[in-house]
Amino acid sequence: MDRQIGSRVAGASPRILVVDGSKVVRQLITRVVTAEMPGVEVIGCGTGAEAQAELQHGVMDFVTIALRLPDMDGLELARFVRESAPQIYMPIVVVSGDVEARLHRRELGEFVTDYFDKSLGFGALAEFILGYIRPEGGAEGEVLYVEDSRVVALATRRMMEKYGLTVHHVISAEDAIARLETSRKQGEIGADIVLTDVSLKGELTGGDLVESIRNEFGYGKGKLPVLVMTGDENPANQAALLRAGANDLVEKPIEEKLLITKLLFQLRVALHLRERAAAE
Repeated sequence: MDRQIGSRVAGASPRILVVDGSKVVRQLITRVVTAEMPGVEVIGCGTGAEAQAELQHGVMDFVTIALRLPDMDGLELARFVRESAPQIYMPIVVVSGDVEARLHRRELGEFVTDYFDKSLGFGALAEFILGYIRPEGGAEGEVLYVEDSRVVALATRRMMEKYGLTVHHVISAEDAIARLETSRKQGEIGADIVLTDVSLKGELTGGDLVESIRNEFGYGKGKLPVLVMTGDENPANQAALLRAGANDLVEKPIEEKLLITKLLFQLRVALHLRERAAAE
């Protein structure tokens, strides 16, 4: 088991459990996380059994689990984590290089809070974890928000603006496409991220908007991230939205911390990818 404790007084710091069979990976995650979050306590475990033993000693603020562990499947451990402390919610994030395929097949299960694609890099992972533990740090960015219920839109817009985001609200996919088209003619994208409901007024759905952004406009996931809000729990329909080009899904009813975390994370990843592309 690996431990690294930052400069803050033990007990007052967030505790993060990193479960991965590779010691090198555990060390890399620990290094970038403690650099971004001074004072955090990172506990590294190489097996599921080690992690289970560590969880007997106290609650974690955040848990990352590799899908493949030497002694068990990562999802089996996720279930143990969730059932071992049912009264306290611990974010559980799967970290893997092949998470996208499982995500599309909706195989990550009900015990996992979120997922992270290892190919984005460990620096992005540190930002991801930071978003869960301290989302109030916020980030600047323009959100093109598509929602036809004005009551829902008002509440969600206030939620986003509270964290420093600039929100442009439209009520249909057609309105969103028109706004993006106007921006494109001016040599701009028109937003840093799109947040859209699936069911909208007009002929086009949120899924149609995703397809238009990816195909007609040619904006990739890094250039214009799209988060789709859906109350549809059908795995096949959720997978279809991801295949169409959605970066991620936010299930309704919307939970503020989860929505803001996903928004800020996608904004940070997009910025990271743009900076990397500019440096090449």
